[in-house]
Amino acid sequence: MTDAPDPCAVTAADDPCAAGAAEAPGARLCPGGEGQVSHAIARVARAHRITAGNLLRRLGLYAGQELMMMRLWDAGPQRQSELIKLLGLDPSTVTRMVQRLEQAGLVTREPCAADRRAVVVATTEAGEALRKEVGRVWQELEERTLAGLGDDDRSELARLLAHVEGNLTGC
Repeated sequence: MTDAPDPCAVTAADDPCAAGAAEAPGARLCPGGEGQVSHAIARVARAHRITAGNLLRRLGLYAGQELMMMRLWDAGPQRQSELIKLLGLDPSTVTRMVQRLEQAGLVTREPCAADRRAVVVATTEAGEALRKEVGRVWQELEERTLAGLGDDDRSELARLLAHVEGNLTGC
């Protein structure tokens, strides 16, 4: 008895981007097509995060750290517990992120004056200096992501993604 090839397997020959970075546009996980859209969303999200990470690396940041920095730039110093809620991340993830940003000299952590048990995170001068560069990276990411789409398609994509997000978050 010979082993039949797995119909759901994706080989390097099937992958125009090589090394499993992304599947061919419109590729399905399995021939039956179950979860086609969800699989496409997962592939796009992964490719977007990898691209963002590559662009942010030029600034000495990891993907996700810029979101915390953006929050601090917009709202000023925040309790770490508030950052955990706002970013929707695990407390240990935020703690490690803050520690790495602090080691890089981009944020400070100090006890809250009103509640010494709480920690307040604030940007440093070096952290503030990254603001425009992060904005440029996000603009480049946006341009790469939406290349070839006209204004109407971009608006429709934003509308559809907001609708999908609402379905998933209940908002």
